[in-house]
Amino acid sequence: MKIVFLDAATLGDTSLKPISDLGELICYPTSTPEEALERVGDCDVIITNKVRITVELLDAAPKVKLICEAATGTNNIDMEECARRGIPVRNVAGYSTDSVVQATFMHMLSLLGNAPYFDGVVKSGEYSRSGLFTDVTRPFVEMTGKTIGIIGMGTIGSKVALVAKAFGMNVVYFSTSGTSHCKDYPSLPIEELMQVSDVVTVHAPLNKRTDGLVDERLLRMMKPSAIILNAGRGGIIVEADLAKALNEGWIAGAALDVFCKEPVPEDNPLLHLKDPGKIRFTPHTAWASVEARERLVGKIAENIAKGF
Repeated sequence: MKIVFLDAATLGDTSLKPISDLGELICYPTSTPEEALERVGDCDVIITNKVRITVELLDAAPKVKLICEAATGTNNIDMEECARRGIPVRNVAGYSTDSVVQATFMHMLSLLGNAPYFDGVVKSGEYSRSGLFTDVTRPFVEMTGKTIGIIGMGTIGSKVALVAKAFGMNVVYFSTSGTSHCKDYPSLPIEELMQVSDVVTVHAPLNKRTDGLVDERLLRMMKPSAIILNAGRGGIIVEADLAKALNEGWIAGAALDVFCKEPVPEDNPLLHLKDPGKIRFTPHTAWASVEARERLVGKIAENIAKGF
């Protein structure tokens, strides 16, 4: 069995031995659409993270019997065409929940605690020269008693809610599917959620309901002291509107792990704010803890083993 991984660099240095034990594994760090066509001609299994699986690519892979998505979302795969040809597609769900939840609170704590500023005060020597034992020039607010509004109460959103409760936060949510299945917390209309929340955090898929959901209209409803985080999908928050909200002081801060276009273009307005301290970034890494990547590889191997 020949297995071709078209963009193995997305998993970094994670060992692929569970997959290579199943057959001949050929890894390419990245693949352009043109390169991908040349690389799948005699393979039995294609593994892809972000490389698009199109009709043209499937035509170039006459022997392929299984396509494995090295992620949860399959929007890069022509699912209808695969079904028409009888080629199964297997993704991996749930492997990154703990990783994303941890990254969410990393950003939340950094914003609410002004962590980079205080770290810089000490490292710059300003604290040493101050003559005071403390520095209270920047706000440092407690999470206890604050309200967190979760957009998308799926597996990740539910785990975020549990951790938030442990911090003493009040939890509300907006159901992006339109079905308020979770009865543990109040389900609110999106407008009310934006108005009452001290922290808004996005954990939803990108689809017709969520594309461009958080725009200027909703951002203007937030408290001036509130922050917003997105570890869901980039297109859910309108980036130009968020930059305007931060520059004009409608909200206090934001953190993004995902972007409308990835990697983020250098002219993105969020990279050129009047006060860069209002925002935190990670380069779409919330999913990618060491443990999450290891779980992902293990599940891909299971999917291949079950398919043959």
